[in-house]
Amino acid sequence: MNASLRVGLLGYGLAGSAFHAPLIAVTDGLVLDTVVTANPERQAQVARDRGAGVRTVATADELFARADALDLIVVASPNRTHVPLAERALRAGLPVVVDKPLAATAAEAEHLAALAEERGLLLSPFQNRRWDNDFRTVRALVAEGALGEVLRFESRFERWRPQLKGGWRESGDPGEVGGLLYDLGSHLVDQALALLGPVASVYAESDVRRAGAEADDDVFVALTHRNGVRSHLWMSATAAQLGPRFRVLGTKAAYVKHGLDPQEAALREGALPEPGTPWGVEPEAAWGTLGHLDAAERVPSEAGDYPAYYAGVAAALRDGGPAPVTAREAAEALRVLEAARTSAREGRTVALAAGV
Repeated sequence: MNASLRVGLLGYGLAGSAFHAPLIAVTDGLVLDTVVTANPERQAQVARDRGAGVRTVATADELFARADALDLIVVASPNRTHVPLAERALRAGLPVVVDKPLAATAAEAEHLAALAEERGLLLSPFQNRRWDNDFRTVRALVAEGALGEVLRFESRFERWRPQLKGGWRESGDPGEVGGLLYDLGSHLVDQALALLGPVASVYAESDVRRAGAEADDDVFVALTHRNGVRSHLWMSATAAQLGPRFRVLGTKAAYVKHGLDPQEAALREGALPEPGTPWGVEPEAAWGTLGHLDAAERVPSEAGDYPAYYAGVAAALRDGGPAPVTAREAAEALRVLEAARTSAREGRTVALAAGV
């Protein structure tokens, strides 16, 4: 397969404009063909960002009317649309990438996974933060045994946003699939599962703290993995001072890292991960520390690598290999998120059945 695969992108908000479109643009074997957005300002932004060669259409119907001219659909529209648009793409015979969360429930994710498997099509949730520089560093340290046996994994996405921004992400309507648990929690849970494996039980606390807020904006989730390791995950819009991004405790040492991976900020500013140029690299002052109370040292952070996700998608479509992230993995994470909602609502620990 020598011709580039033509991509249709549904949505040009933050996800579409700052993540998907730029990463598609720098991926060998992919070319952005069409963007769906009904907003005239965003249509003009597409022309500025991506050039005259990328067409814009106002509706999904217009995109799917050209299904035969496309090779991949990317769903980067509001959460409530993820399932119907992904299903429509699969039924049109097109592989699909879906921004997180793939669905509102594990059952919906399993339905989509089964449909994709039945039709022999790729279906992959966009979990780019598996390629964050700090998480890649944590995985490397755990794999090489630098921490000894991992006892507890602490992970945070905290922000200080005392004023509401508005929009569907802060809506209390369950159909919008808003709130921090499904937003930032989708990343945190996915990382915990990727690092430490399946979960046996879930405990959660979920609150709506800000005046006028409708959706959860301050959440804590505690996971007990089947291997006995505990993950403690925080997500908040009400953190006036931020805790460490990661604190991983082991029998030999601990790793502590502050600050955020630099790739999102770079993409928002219009930078591109061009081949041959440094990308996702942190200065030494931002590195985490490894060790214990008597001796600790800075550890160089692995380079962040968001481009690896779409490179994996292109390789899977070209060679028939596995997706970089699978729909079944998304369903497993959604089971944890659903259990967290139940735990917070009912004030109890929720056990997850093995082998589901």
